[in-house]
Amino acid sequence: MIFSNTQPESSNNKWRSQLDRFVKEHQPELAALSWALWLENGDSQGSIGIDLQPTPRFVYCPQEAVEKLNSNVENRLQELLGIIEHNQPEVEVLMIGIGKGEIKLIQFAPEPAPPVCFEQVGKDVNELLEVLEQRMSEQISLA
Repeated sequence: MIFSNTQPESSNNKWRSQLDRFVKEHQPELAALSWALWLENGDSQGSIGIDLQPTPRFVYCPQEAVEKLNSNVENRLQELLGIIEHNQPEVEVLMIGIGKGEIKLIQFAPEPAPPVCFEQVGKDVNELLEVLEQRMSEQISLA
């Protein structure tokens, strides 16, 4: 399910606000990572996911898996599928946060655009993954 930020803070959804804060603080690096992965794979691997269990890490969410999940939850993710289908990686970042049996859509249009962020950050995919996963581990806790 996709949840909004209007839900009260609880131990079950604390990860959402932590993830929001992480994304806000690291938009250029996340945009650079998104663009770098797009250059390497296009959408052949699916959408980028941030799996928070057991420790925060980046994963791919294949389109087929998202479609199967949508089917399993009585088509409540149709909007998410439409957003994924119409994603424009050259102008926006799209990721799926996964935590405690729930998902959260992460979508933003950084300034500057992802290709420029990638140039400005000056790190390759592996360096970006390492740095961002380390920072996520420090900032996001599901406990």
